[in-house]
Amino acid sequence: MLHDRVLVSTEGENGERRSGGGIVIPATVAMGRRLTWAKVVAVGSNVRTVKVSDRVLFDPEDRAEVEVRGKDYLLLRERDLHAVAAERLSDGKTGLYL
Repeated sequence: MLHDRVLVSTEGENGERRSGGGIVIPATVAMGRRLTWAKVVAVGSNVRTVKVSDRVLFDPEDRAEVEVRGKDYLLLRERDLHAVAAERLSDGKTGLYL
């Protein structure tokens, strides 16, 4: 049972990002506290705001790594999520809510 936990996968989320001017910033660059996006794979029975396949924003320092069937996942508490990007709006556009 996951209860209030959320199982996420960061696969496909590379750490590289682009600056406003188009410069590629590698994932290895040390910056201040940087939050990370991940895709929700499973949710516990007590999770209320997140659904499977949502993208969530979380602090990489507040996580527990687990391996399930040879794949690496992260186990997070629902209260440690900072934002959720979900395609649940009627117009089909992605909504971002906190």
